[in-house]
Amino acid sequence: MARVSDWNPDAYARFGDLRLRPALDLLAQVGDLPVGDVVDLGCGNGAAGPTLAERFTGRRLFGIDMSPAMLAAAEKCGCYQKLSEADAAQWQPDSATALIFSNAAMHWLPDHATLFPRLASVLIPGGMLAVQMPRQYGAPSHRFLRDFAAEMFPDRFDLKGWVAPVSPPVEYHRLLSPLGRVTVWETDYVQRLEPADGAHPVRRFTQSTAMRPYLEHLDDEETAAFIKRYDHALGSAYPVEADGSVLFPFRRVFFVLTV
Repeated sequence: MARVSDWNPDAYARFGDLRLRPALDLLAQVGDLPVGDVVDLGCGNGAAGPTLAERFTGRRLFGIDMSPAMLAAAEKCGCYQKLSEADAAQWQPDSATALIFSNAAMHWLPDHATLFPRLASVLIPGGMLAVQMPRQYGAPSHRFLRDFAAEMFPDRFDLKGWVAPVSPPVEYHRLLSPLGRVTVWETDYVQRLEPADGAHPVRRFTQSTAMRPYLEHLDDEETAAFIKRYDHALGSAYPVEADGSVLFPFRRVFFVLTV
């Protein structure tokens, strides 16, 4: 029944401008670095690659991701000295690393209390860990997915013990402050989503990301029923504007740690 699949770079890139802006906001808070390499951890389709390469001219830029399809897309930008397929939870650098930059990837990994201190430990002194993650889990866009999946398909989605994969900002400050100098902040982006034929615009946004873990366990008939209910609920939570667009608040948490 499960249909495990790779990421779809084209679907992900459909909202490339909205997904890139947080990366730029994160990078703006990265200061001077010691001599060493730059790693784009969870680089995806390489959206941040050109900006990282321009900002850190003369440094080696490495991209790490688990998705072969995303790595193939990232290769096309020509920004990386090397792209590697690896699990960020287990990845170790091969050389001195001055910056680990991660935009919208670490929320897919568990146990941040272990993960982030481990990543900080592989940086050279003065190096930086810069991370951005969605923290949208309490919003209707993500809450509906959990609620409907658990109600419609309880045999596959037992979410009674569900815990949000991203903590409140203060928790990251408490976790990271013993490791160095840390700045943590949170931003709500009001995103204007263009009209989408045959779908609520918010569903088009989430379908290539937050919906994936649910759709992978549904057959075609179940998928159609799930999407129909989701679209209907989104229409109440995110009303369509006169021009067919939708205003979609989206919350993200950021931190920059200098070790």
